[in-house]
Amino acid sequence: CYMRAARSKALAPNWPTFAPPQWPNFTPPLTRYSLPAFVANALGLAVREAIRVYGHDNLHEGDIVIVNGDIVGRHLNDVVSLTPVRADGRLIGFFAVLVHWIDVGGYVVGSCYSPHTTDIWQEGVQYPTVKLYEGGVRNEELYRIIEANTRFPKLLAGDLEAQFGGTTLGRDMVLELAEQHGADAILATMDEMQADADAVARRAIEALPNGTYTASSFMDDDGIRIGEPINIGVKVIVEDDRMTIDLNGLSEQVRGPINLAKEGGAYAVGRIAFKFLAVPDAPVNEAGFNRLAIDVRDGTFLSASRGAPMGQGGYTGSTVVDTILAALSEAAPDRIPAGHYGIYGIHTISGRDPETGDYFFSLDAMSGGWGAFSWKDGPSGFRSLTHGDVRDVPVEIQEANYDYRIEAKQLKQDSGGPGRFRGGLGIEKVYSFPSDAELNLNVNIERTGCPPWGLAGGMAGKPAYGELIKPDGTRKVLRKDDLPLAHGDIFWLISGGGGGHGDPKDRDIKAVLSDLADGYISRESARNDYGVVVDDNGRLDEAATAALRTTR
Repeated sequence: CYMRAARSKALAPNWPTFAPPQWPNFTPPLTRYSLPAFVANALGLAVREAIRVYGHDNLHEGDIVIVNGDIVGRHLNDVVSLTPVRADGRLIGFFAVLVHWIDVGGYVVGSCYSPHTTDIWQEGVQYPTVKLYEGGVRNEELYRIIEANTRFPKLLAGDLEAQFGGTTLGRDMVLELAEQHGADAILATMDEMQADADAVARRAIEALPNGTYTASSFMDDDGIRIGEPINIGVKVIVEDDRMTIDLNGLSEQVRGPINLAKEGGAYAVGRIAFKFLAVPDAPVNEAGFNRLAIDVRDGTFLSASRGAPMGQGGYTGSTVVDTILAALSEAAPDRIPAGHYGIYGIHTISGRDPETGDYFFSLDAMSGGWGAFSWKDGPSGFRSLTHGDVRDVPVEIQEANYDYRIEAKQLKQDSGGPGRFRGGLGIEKVYSFPSDAELNLNVNIERTGCPPWGLAGGMAGKPAYGELIKPDGTRKVLRKDDLPLAHGDIFWLISGGGGGHGDPKDRDIKAVLSDLADGYISRESARNDYGVVVDDNGRLDEAATAALRTTR
């Protein structure tokens, strides 16, 4: 489908090239064309590895290769399938699809979500570039191995058929174009796409002032060494039409499962941040990153060694990307938003169906607040910058399929960072467990110590928070936990809000009153943060407001 949207002299000589975004009236569509964390590097890595293992001549029509793990730099559940595309007797490319498999073994259900693994072998099965189909014939022995190493063989079988169907359908669509226009036209289309992406990236970098820009943030810990922060120090160097992202300020590789290999870690987050800034409105291709260099030493938590636990490695990506953008806020102040809530906030509820005895597995992720721009409030209730593939499933569907109830799901008042433009709000969600079914809760709450930052005098958003409340009133603060649930428990989860932009006391008073009427902010925040005073009837106290707003 990308090829059909591309400009090609052979196919459509009058199509326009992709143009740089016009700011500030343009909001970067990070997931408009693809899921950033997957496309930034994983597909190309898998294709290169298949060529290295088999060579061009041993990849035939009807072959489907699968690969996962540190080869593609991501956790084991992310599995790439790919097939060669041969037209006019030539190998002109590959069609590749990445799917998150529901379960690949490991020591607990959904072990890629456990905060307590200490090597990759605890997290499931690795498939190191193997042919599941050869010449269109399925490898039954390998298929049985896959089936035996998942707790959900029926569900995974359906996902596999969808993945392989998509892989072959995509190949066939490309072949249809090749039959209609010839392989040379397809290759010309690819060349044009790459030339366009490189030109847009060059113009975007040249629009930035030369210089070295820095920023830092941190994650709470790795889930094993509790209370030891994971430092994220970045440096961005802009020089004419080139950009270097220096990630040597990252903490060392850690024992807990937040590591990633270099290609899927440091290189991927650098590319995502670069694309956000330089070529957000063009389809992804390698040439869009020709002018970007990533500098990182071996042995950081985003350039980890073989065997490092990686189950939750993707969870740090959105914060690292946000930190890179924060560094560039000085160079492009009207294009970079304040910090967003920056975590996946994955939480799973699993157990056995009391009637059938089968495993069930419910997964959800936090939506939260994004940071404000210099010209616009931050949006509320969105997935993170790098996490667009987990849909917001309606409450009614969750309750119909799983043994829990959702008592509340609403925007969290006062969670957005105050500013001339306010940060987006986080989400408050409350689960209850009315049955006696044996359930297990796995939760990952991060960035409790590093709230989403404001810019240009804006204030930070509130960080994420979680509690488990027992029937006797006992309360346990949750962060990175894997624990049983009992009848009558309450699971209370709050995602973070986005940072504000600009001095809150410069916010338009009508906007403050509107936020107050909508319940986005409290009367206390209106007074203390924005300097806007209202009486018990909601009427503006003009004299008190004027007095407060003179104090900065």
